[in-house]
Amino acid sequence: MNRDEIAVCGLAAVQAVFARDPHSIRRLFFDERMARRVGGMSSVLAKARKVYRLVEPAELERIADTVHHGGIVAIVTQRPVPEVGPEEPRQWAEQRQFILALDRVGNPHNFGAIVRTAAFFGVKHLVFATTPDQAQVSEAAYRVAEGGMESVALHRVPDLASSLVAWRDRFEILGAAVDGAVPLHKLRKPLAQGKPRLLVLGNEEFGLTPEVAAACHTRVVIPGSGKVESLNVSAAAAVLLWTLHGSVG
Repeated sequence: MNRDEIAVCGLAAVQAVFARDPHSIRRLFFDERMARRVGGMSSVLAKARKVYRLVEPAELERIADTVHHGGIVAIVTQRPVPEVGPEEPRQWAEQRQFILALDRVGNPHNFGAIVRTAAFFGVKHLVFATTPDQAQVSEAAYRVAEGGMESVALHRVPDLASSLVAWRDRFEILGAAVDGAVPLHKLRKPLAQGKPRLLVLGNEEFGLTPEVAAACHTRVVIPGSGKVESLNVSAAAAVLLWTLHGSVG
């Protein structure tokens, strides 16, 4: 594949890409069990004189570079993740958008699962820093997101902590924590005319950095039995977003 291409696996993810921008699909490969389900896509690709082909499972695995391809692989033009502009936080706040931010979530499967959860709950914007310890958009993340990558706008910032500090006047910033924080069920409800909320999820092992934690107005914890320290970050995302659903736009 070329540098600007990415392999999108799984029917839901490929269909979502096709619905958003069919021209972004450069090549399409599928196995026999998927052949009857890709007729519409194949017709569009045929008209555009692009490659679409039924291949053997071993060939599909080679193209996808994984056995978890779901029977279909689209090679698509990879969209760059834009940097947050100076006016976007103001616009988001004026529109009362709920914003999700990631602080060094490093596992691409967790990243994809969080994107899927965000899409399910209607979150429109997800922000993360382009640091080595933060998972980026990848084949694995696309596959786990199950089409969510096409519903959630991804944005990058050079430094998350400094961005959150700059946005404190516009958003009520909540940071997910494992201890020393407000229990989720005791978190006050947002005022009708209050600031929209921004939720920050931290690294799987270390949680929020001290700088990001300091930028939050409130740190919130999901109470548990104490048998294990915390939920997986993608599971925590689901609990937090479900609980905060009233403020999701």
